[in-house]
Amino acid sequence: MSAPKRYTITAALPYTNGPIHIGHLAGVYVPADIYARYLRLTGNDVAYISGSDEHGAAIPMKAKKEGVSPQVIIDKYHGIIKKSFEDFGISFDNYSRTSAKIHHETASAFFKKMYTDGEFIEEISAQLYDAEANQFLADRFVVGTCPKCGFEESYGDQCESCGTSHNATDLINPKSAITGNAPTVKETKHWFLPLDKHEDFLREWILEGHKNDWKPNVYGQVKSWVEDGLRPRAVTRDLDWGIPVPLKDAQGKVLYVWFDAPIGYISSTKEWAAREGKNWEDYWKKDDTKLVHFIGKDNIVFHCIIFPAMLKAHGDYILPDNVPANEFLNLEGNKLSTSKNWAVWLHEYLEDFPNQQDVLRYTLTANAPESKDNDFTWKDFQAKNNNELVAIFGNFINRVVVLTNKYYGGVAPSPKDFSEADEDALAAVKEFPNSIGKSIERYRFREASQELMNLARLGNKYLADEEPWKVIKVDEERVKTILFVALQISASLAVVSEPFLPFTSDKLKGILNIRTNKLTWEDVSEKAVLLPANHQINQAELLFSKIEDETIEAQLEKLIATKKANEDEKRVVEPQKETIDFEDFTKLDIRIGTILEAEKVAKTKKLLKLKVDVGIDIRTIVSGIAESFSPEEIIGQQVSVLINLSPRKIKGIESNGMILMTDTPDGKLAFVEPEKTVKNGQKVS
Repeated sequence: MSAPKRYTITAALPYTNGPIHIGHLAGVYVPADIYARYLRLTGNDVAYISGSDEHGAAIPMKAKKEGVSPQVIIDKYHGIIKKSFEDFGISFDNYSRTSAKIHHETASAFFKKMYTDGEFIEEISAQLYDAEANQFLADRFVVGTCPKCGFEESYGDQCESCGTSHNATDLINPKSAITGNAPTVKETKHWFLPLDKHEDFLREWILEGHKNDWKPNVYGQVKSWVEDGLRPRAVTRDLDWGIPVPLKDAQGKVLYVWFDAPIGYISSTKEWAAREGKNWEDYWKKDDTKLVHFIGKDNIVFHCIIFPAMLKAHGDYILPDNVPANEFLNLEGNKLSTSKNWAVWLHEYLEDFPNQQDVLRYTLTANAPESKDNDFTWKDFQAKNNNELVAIFGNFINRVVVLTNKYYGGVAPSPKDFSEADEDALAAVKEFPNSIGKSIERYRFREASQELMNLARLGNKYLADEEPWKVIKVDEERVKTILFVALQISASLAVVSEPFLPFTSDKLKGILNIRTNKLTWEDVSEKAVLLPANHQINQAELLFSKIEDETIEAQLEKLIATKKANEDEKRVVEPQKETIDFEDFTKLDIRIGTILEAEKVAKTKKLLKLKVDVGIDIRTIVSGIAESFSPEEIIGQQVSVLINLSPRKIKGIESNGMILMTDTPDGKLAFVEPEKTVKNGQKVS
């Protein structure tokens, strides 16, 4: 494509059954926002579009669990998600929702057009049915073993372990998520998109047309799908939550969520265009528009195969120029999991780190999982802030602004003769918009963020080399030139940092008093002067503040608590043993005793030799508790002892009794003891 006249940028519609976490941000929304902001700065016509995905089986599933209506669920999470994005500075031109009337109308019309054109096939197919619940089971209402990798908790449409898509009927040992019963197979009528019909087109368009410009992780996944052979895929479902299929003989059926959700990009664009007085069709139907989908790894097949097949079959729409999907972001070495609460939630981050949106934006960009899975750690987050944003970017700006105010009352000085170092620095600055821009245009956001930091490094090096705080004592005129050059570097940082650090950019423009100057990306490369002599700047403010160890420890403690809660949930309560008679129970003589002595049993890890006063005598008991307690800490501990157990020799020591124990959530042992101190020998009954 020659230079496009406009850009349509879509960011995956987040699903409204939970809030946004850092995996979503790193995979989709931060890179998409950098791209959109950059394009606007370079003077392009941009529609940056997203919205909440509010249909599908997971919504009514969550509603049933919480005892509310699906509408309550989507309203709650749409509100949380939308506000989180706004507070975090994601600059959507429009953020809509698929429950909106305009979306229902758009999706229904899209389906009808394809139906009228004969683009669907109608089939009676076998589907899993829960007889007790009296309903067909949508994919997310079925859990079973993945037929490809053997993961035992795969959903009916996709395995969260290996990423493979499949039909619910392909699962091994499927179970209904509603009742837990094994479902039966029952026939039902549905409409299918025959992907096999579009296989030749997809091979030519993707495998030939995009083999050199799509990311290898995206191209590889698509190639594997196409070469495995494409099959018809249902576009309708038996469900009572969603967009009703607009046909007379389709009562009780809705559009499958994967079919209606991507159409949400179109309906959201319509909503924006109507508000802004634009023609939405220009952004979806004109060949001089560049369409780019930002998505995560798990959405590649939908945006690279299925949605393009839909657009092609419909006939009126352009196809995506690129789908720069990222891989997954892990958290502290473990896979992010919404269901297990193993995540850093955006709305909670914004509460815990007020006015520090850009720190997270920068960290996620610098560690973006662009070609392979990557890991977010709180220690690295702290290091990125303290060692880069504070020590490099913030330090440079602070020194320049403080010195300008100290020496010249905040008025930019007039330069005299430029030295070779001055000219080299000013020439180098002009190269950064081009190098950063090229990286962004190739979807290399990590690379671009490091180029931005290199510009700040250039400024720091220039100041360190020229040492204006020393030169001022011997050559005041020279210092004017040094600070003039440093102010030009500062102004360039204010402009080119905006896609990555929008809050910092705005604050820096305020400090430099250039908010109304409207400097463009091109200006940094082409203007000889960005901040003129005699320009009044404002007082210094810290752009970033150091993050202390205790702040990071608090976040790690939060994750440790989550991990413990997950382990507690996993713990299996042993089933009841064989039933005994009351007479059997009365044979047990359990007494309260006190540990008088304790020592480790030689050549063992688990055993302690105890002397226990059980009221009627003092006896020796060997107990396997050494990994949970040291001998010193249990002297004087009251315990419950089964005293009429037959003596038994353990490691050559005769043990006369058994200490009753249980275990704690962290796997340690705990004594079964009386709530208050009681007399040794008291019976437990």
